[in-house]
Amino acid sequence: MCTVTAAPAAADTGPGGAKPTIVLVHGAFADGSSWNGVIERLERRGYRVMAPANPLRGLYSDSAYIASVLKSIKGPVVLAGHSYGGAVISTAAAGNPQVKALVYISALMPDVGESGMSLSARFPSALGTATTSVPYETEGTSGTDLYLKPDKVHPVFAACLSTGQANLLAITQRPAATTAFSESAKVAAWKDIPSWALVGRQDMTINPDQERFEAKRAHSHTVEINTCHVSLIARPDAVANLILQAATATATAETTAANPDRPALATTGTSRPGTKAITLGGIAAATLAAGAAAVLLGRQLSRNTR
Repeated sequence: MCTVTAAPAAADTGPGGAKPTIVLVHGAFADGSSWNGVIERLERRGYRVMAPANPLRGLYSDSAYIASVLKSIKGPVVLAGHSYGGAVISTAAAGNPQVKALVYISALMPDVGESGMSLSARFPSALGTATTSVPYETEGTSGTDLYLKPDKVHPVFAACLSTGQANLLAITQRPAATTAFSESAKVAAWKDIPSWALVGRQDMTINPDQERFEAKRAHSHTVEINTCHVSLIARPDAVANLILQAATATATAETTAANPDRPALATTGTSRPGTKAITLGGIAAATLAAGAAAVLLGRQLSRNTR
């Protein structure tokens, strides 16, 4: 578990004052509005945010679509994915030098050859009995969609929300084709791109032990909080803070690369083999820098986060 070190708010910006664009990818049974609370917090910090629709038709086609969205963005990108969206960003970011950080929120992080189904077989969860299959047909295409059973949405998917909120999620859910979970990953961008991960201790959709396993394997900067699977709705503060850590570290790395003679900040967290550890910070509660009277921003995240 990494220790978060506060850094000046100026670290939010890269060379020339440009901040990374933050792209948020939703998971199965959801849509971009699930990020609303997170988006509000990121925009208040001055970031450009995008939450494109994840087609939910299959890992390969969904990743290709998100990859095309990323190619339309100028400048550095911080890419975050929730749930199945984690599998999508792991493929979509591969080979794109603009993606500087990956953030996984209660997410799938498959390695090459793994799928959502193979990971869930290793780490079973209540999701296995919470879905129902519905055949679908489009012009020239047919397949099977998975929906959450209405009576399972609250206990399995959204236990940390009110019954009313969970009911709305059940009614408005977007189904995912079975190929979203059965197709095996061909690449794993987290092997080459620094990553951050949030583990929900009460997650009933993805086994928390699976989330811990994935994060440890990827050498992700990791935090755990008491929340259910839809942490981005129930705890948008914690989710936004983790994304801001990634954005701040990205900007710091970009600035350091552009100014190699500038003294480096102290490193912290888990470093990837063969790479430098990335300094986290910029989002702790306000404190005064000794002798400088500068305000350092942020909130420290740790395993003891409530």
